[in-house]
Amino acid sequence: MIYFDNSATTQPDESVLESFIAANLRFYANPASIHQMGREAEVLLKRSKEQMLELVDNEDGEVVITSGGTEANNLAIHGFAQAYKSRGNHIITTQIEHPSILNACRELEKDGFEVDYLSVDEQGLISLQELESKLKKETILVSIMHVNNEIGTIQPIQQCAELIKRSGRTIFHSDCVQSYGKLSVSMRSLGVDAITISAHKINGLKGSGALFFKNNVKPNAINFGGGQENGLRSGTVSVPNAVSMAKAMRISAEQHERKNYRNWKKKIIDACAEIELVKVVSPDNAAPHIISLAFKSINGEVAINYFQEKGIIISTSSACFSKSKNASHVVEAIDLDKKFKNGVIRISFGNTNTEEEVDTFITVLREFVELIERGK
Repeated sequence: MIYFDNSATTQPDESVLESFIAANLRFYANPASIHQMGREAEVLLKRSKEQMLELVDNEDGEVVITSGGTEANNLAIHGFAQAYKSRGNHIITTQIEHPSILNACRELEKDGFEVDYLSVDEQGLISLQELESKLKKETILVSIMHVNNEIGTIQPIQQCAELIKRSGRTIFHSDCVQSYGKLSVSMRSLGVDAITISAHKINGLKGSGALFFKNNVKPNAINFGGGQENGLRSGTVSVPNAVSMAKAMRISAEQHERKNYRNWKKKIIDACAEIELVKVVSPDNAAPHIISLAFKSINGEVAINYFQEKGIIISTSSACFSKSKNASHVVEAIDLDKKFKNGVIRISFGNTNTEEEVDTFITVLREFVELIERGK
């Protein structure tokens, strides 16, 4: 089976699994306990966090271990909004964020916060001019994802940061779940105050994520209990999850420039140029590991089933919408031609893929299109 759905989740790396098992077997004590085993677990947790902070260029900042990207995004949106509501009640995000950002913002609107959702062009790019026009003295938080999970658009995060910092004390968060391990992610270089990363997108384990933030900002807690994680996330911290996520981040950071994702992507795009029924949805300068294609007047689910019969796993748009009959919010936002809107599929590469698998995909793509054309 050829697996091209790595933006939904990735196969865990064997060494990551080994680190998780080893930590469970030896460092299973509660790191909050004051006995020797607890202190040993705490030391390992601290070391893992230091490695993670170094990997995102935020050594003097803080990281909170979460259950994944969704929880980390929720902590960023609700946590920072509540922490800084004395400064204002205005938040800015985009129309094409992950649901964990959009739905968190909608909940805040119910509590009286004002949220502006930046529009995007047909490439999925925001307008810096619109961002600048929306910033005001009451703006306390901006959240803009680095790489879109459906079409791979890379937002101009550094330029956004320059505008945001010019406006005052607004906190800038970026969902980097789809960019870490594929692009360079340095909090210092990007100019952001906080980022989200999820382990299972980078050959780590499900149930592991993190919110990183600079030392001059701090969110409020959104769950309550014993006050672990410096009061930001109550509950016994899973040392094995932290250890294995640090391991996954190290491996991913080392490998992100070694894969031929851009060449593979170009191969598929060149093949699609010859096919009238197929439209490339992803921008030319999008992230190298994501390609969104759309079939004219064909439902994406039909394509998914055909490719699966041929031993190739791909997805329709985002995994969050793969079971929905409607076009995703991202497809709607980029105003895709209605003849292509319901035929969107996503191919996403991972470090287990090969060029031979890409060639096989292209062969099956041509067979599928030929079958469609014969049926018309």
